[in-house]
Amino acid sequence: MSALITSYKPNKLALFTAMTAAMVITSGCQSLKTANATNQPTTTVQGQNAEQPKKLESFNITGKIGVTTPANDSTGTQGGSAFYAWGQQNDRFAIELIGALGIGKTNIEYNGQTATLVSEKTGTLTADDPETLLKKATGWQAPISQMPYWISGRPAPSDSAPQMDEQNRLVSSVNGEWTASFTYKGTDKLPSKISAVQPQGNKVVMTINH
Repeated sequence: MSALITSYKPNKLALFTAMTAAMVITSGCQSLKTANATNQPTTTVQGQNAEQPKKLESFNITGKIGVTTPANDSTGTQGGSAFYAWGQQNDRFAIELIGALGIGKTNIEYNGQTATLVSEKTGTLTADDPETLLKKATGWQAPISQMPYWISGRPAPSDSAPQMDEQNRLVSSVNGEWTASFTYKGTDKLPSKISAVQPQGNKVVMTINH
């Protein structure tokens, strides 16, 4: 089983052991492909002459995520942030959060049918999808189901109005009430930052180390 984390300091590596274990899928322990191993193939999107990156079926990424919620009658605008490690294989994923948005170290897993969240504050929670689970545990909203596509630099199937730059890289896309924008380093084909906002004031900013 390959290590999922390469960019954190050594004294934090032990925190991601559960992340590695979570990726042992029913077919047995398989080495997760790194994003670099799957960056290169491209496929032509129907209706366009240019090519876009394929959706990454397997990847390991790290970074930081920040979440902001709008003010309500009793509180002002609130926010939180966490460092994360995300391992994806097909429709299954495991995410580990450190400094996790006010609920302590947190693991989120999704097996394609059920999402499970375990944190020091909430214990174990389950839901049909990761968005519902995150909102139940933290009150935060984030478009988690669309992220594997956006991390790959392409629109999710349910997106509308995707906009591309001159290098045919995705720079903005709309999914329901979420509007996402994408930032790239140099000529990279995969985004280094994703920002998603809703009109009500919910906002998610995610930096990505591929």
